[in-house]
Amino acid sequence: MLIRKMSATFGRLRSQSLELRDGLNIIEAPNETGKSTWCAFLSAMLFGVNSRERDRAGFIADKNRFAPWSGVSMSGRLDCLAGGRELTLTRATRRQTAPMGEFQAAYAGTGEAVPGLTGQNCGEVLLGVSREVYERSAFIRQAGLAVTQDPGLERRIAALITSGEEGTSYSEAADTLKKQLNRRRHNKTGQLPALETELRDTERQLEELEALEAQLVSARSRTEDLGSQAAALEEELAACDRWEAAERRRAASQAEAAARETAERAAELRRRIEAERVPENDAIGRLRGAIVNLETVRRSLKKAREEQDEARKVLLRAETAVNDSPFPGQTPEQAARLPLDIGPKPRFPLWGVLLVLALGPGLWAAMVFFARQNLRLSTGCSFAAGGLCLLALSLLIVLQQKKWEARAAGLREQRQKELEDFTALYRAAEAARSDLTAKSTAAETLYNTLTTNEQGILLEVRRFAPAAFDVPAADAALRACAVRRKELTEAEAAAREARLRCDLLSRQTPAPEGNEAPLPAPARSRETVSVQLEEARNALAAARSETDRLSGRLHALGDPVVLRSSAAHLREQIQVLEGEYGAIQLAIEALTSANTALQTRFSPELGRRAAEIFRELTDGRYTGVTLDRAFRLAAEPAGDSVHRDAALLSAGAADQLYLAVRLAICDLVLPEETRAPMVLDDALANFDDTRCAAALRYLRAAAQKRQILLFTCHSREAEFFAGDSGVSIQRLTDGAALV
Repeated sequence: MLIRKMSATFGRLRSQSLELRDGLNIIEAPNETGKSTWCAFLSAMLFGVNSRERDRAGFIADKNRFAPWSGVSMSGRLDCLAGGRELTLTRATRRQTAPMGEFQAAYAGTGEAVPGLTGQNCGEVLLGVSREVYERSAFIRQAGLAVTQDPGLERRIAALITSGEEGTSYSEAADTLKKQLNRRRHNKTGQLPALETELRDTERQLEELEALEAQLVSARSRTEDLGSQAAALEEELAACDRWEAAERRRAASQAEAAARETAERAAELRRRIEAERVPENDAIGRLRGAIVNLETVRRSLKKAREEQDEARKVLLRAETAVNDSPFPGQTPEQAARLPLDIGPKPRFPLWGVLLVLALGPGLWAAMVFFARQNLRLSTGCSFAAGGLCLLALSLLIVLQQKKWEARAAGLREQRQKELEDFTALYRAAEAARSDLTAKSTAAETLYNTLTTNEQGILLEVRRFAPAAFDVPAADAALRACAVRRKELTEAEAAAREARLRCDLLSRQTPAPEGNEAPLPAPARSRETVSVQLEEARNALAAARSETDRLSGRLHALGDPVVLRSSAAHLREQIQVLEGEYGAIQLAIEALTSANTALQTRFSPELGRRAAEIFRELTDGRYTGVTLDRAFRLAAEPAGDSVHRDAALLSAGAADQLYLAVRLAICDLVLPEETRAPMVLDDALANFDDTRCAAALRYLRAAAQKRQILLFTCHSREAEFFAGDSGVSIQRLTDGAALV
């Protein structure tokens, strides 16, 4: 199975989509941006949402935990490749009591329904394993890395190392045998103790034979006396019945008149309601709900307009700042092209040029002349002084040039800073303008929605209430209609109740026999006679029961042969059950032995594969892994023969050990043909960088066999695979961004 795309309205996700590729997919997102919600959504699309779950202390059912924040109904779509065909799975909520209970599966591009694929078996058909097995193997959460025991997972593993059938489980078979064993004998309860007690009772019955005969004579005498007393009371009660029958016939006649009256009243109310075109309760409830929703939209509109006004103020401040800048009315590009006034560049003065041209050759000639004439030193000094004056003049000109260049550089730096400040102000104004446009659009959309919904409600209400030209009037009209409907419902219920009472009295009242003469009221009330008759009947029934019991016991105990035969039969039953008890004990021992033998085949294979993965994840720090059928884990450090229980490892090492076992179970348990995707939700959070890199390398290799979705709140996974085109990396904030 290969997941192409998921689209969800689920929890904090509102019509958001996540596109995936084959191989390793890394979805990076900060905390509280929907990683765990995407994982729960995938599970819900495959296996549905358990609508029977209830909230309890410390636990929130998925149907409540992932109810959309926006208040809409849960829904989702999953595009995938399964069995060589592109499928589109959709789930929607038609009834709030069954979130995402509406399931459809179709072949992509054709709309043809996938035969045999339902909301109940979708996950098991596509993945090849049940929900319990998948969640204990390839569906890995940070808080659920540890593997727990499950009969389904146990059957799946047993099938892989035995005959390939998944119909048996050691724990289930052992529980069944223990129940059968306890059924035969469990301390002082069970079939064997019951039969032993019955045998002792049978033996005592032989001793009670003579005592029962005397009790039977006394019981028969008392039964005759009570029978006479009960017959007299029954005759008196019959007289009460005849008088009460006459009273019921009178009450039935009154009930018939009341039923006709209530039926006529209900019919009259219905005629008025139909004449006034009062809508049904469903329509009333729908319209009143729509009116309530109008207030929600109105509050949203108010908030949107407040945000629009605030955005307008922000834009005004930003535009004011731009206009107050040195470049009003310009863009950053235009401002950058404006010329910079730094004054004219200083030139070498004309008189300096002439002076140099005049003194240069003259000084040179004087030097040559004095050198030839060997003049005095004072004359040479004078010549040197003239040269120094010429040199000072040249230096003055150079300093003036440097000063101009320094001033030009300062002006350029000032212009650059002004441009940077102006660019920041200009970009802020553009952002404020875009924000104002977006918020204005949102406010306009809400206003249009409010207006459209309000007009739709008023148009529908005016069909039966023409005077309702505003929402309060429409609401008042709907309330009045609801009252009218309630009156009709109550009237019809009263009519049905009166009719039922009339029919009941008619069925319970016998027809009069000819011309019935008035009957006198009985001397005693029916309750008094009934109580005495009930007591007499109970006493008579008890006496007869006692007589029958004594007769039965005497009949059973009167023939010693029958008692001995019964005792012998009980001994045979006890012997058979004791044999079954021993056989079941032997079966439990054999099953335990077989389970031990199976475990010796199961644990090494899974432990060997888990050890290979754990060794790779820990860079050879641990070389061995042991586990039993209850998935209690221990790790063997390299060079140390003493195994360390998982509880003694650090949190990071324990997570790595559990992840290694999970990956090993995936390799051994999940069917190769379905290529069930693996989901990891912050499973590497406690790994250090070195072991995280080892885990990522392993997952990169494992992604050649199945699609892997790694959700993480860290950036190191994406940085590790930077530049690797075989790994899909996405960063989620409010939406997904492909890297």
